[in-house]
Amino acid sequence: MFMGEYHHKLDSKGRVIMPAQFREILDDSFVITRGLDNCLFLYPPPEWKKLEEKLNSLPLTKKDARTFTRFFLSGASECSFDSQGRISLPQNLRNYANLDEDIVIAGIGRRIELWASDRWEDFLQDAEESHEDIAATLEGLEI
Repeated sequence: MFMGEYHHKLDSKGRVIMPAQFREILDDSFVITRGLDNCLFLYPPPEWKKLEEKLNSLPLTKKDARTFTRFFLSGASECSFDSQGRISLPQNLRNYANLDEDIVIAGIGRRIELWASDRWEDFLQDAEESHEDIAATLEGLEI
């Protein structure tokens, strides 16, 4: 399980070092793709396989299902670590998430999210302002 928030710098070649705690959990390769809220989602192979199976089981006749599947799968890229524990982020994904220099790497349970630092701060501010309301709507989940 991934958890925690880490602030790192993206180098001029689009590489970022992955926190050691995450490298220990990930295999040699993993999948990174467009995420929701203009961040990137990074999945270990077993979790990616589960997501891929779910997406492939969606009905082809439903436009929303086709759109959602295209969104995730067309942006997906298999990645691996270099000898220094860095990952190289594809340009199209850096553009999508507006990643330039300061980024946040967040552990979100079964996946990792990569955010532009300023977008992460905006998200946290919004979440802090509404967390009690959100908690109330999730009451039935017994969290």
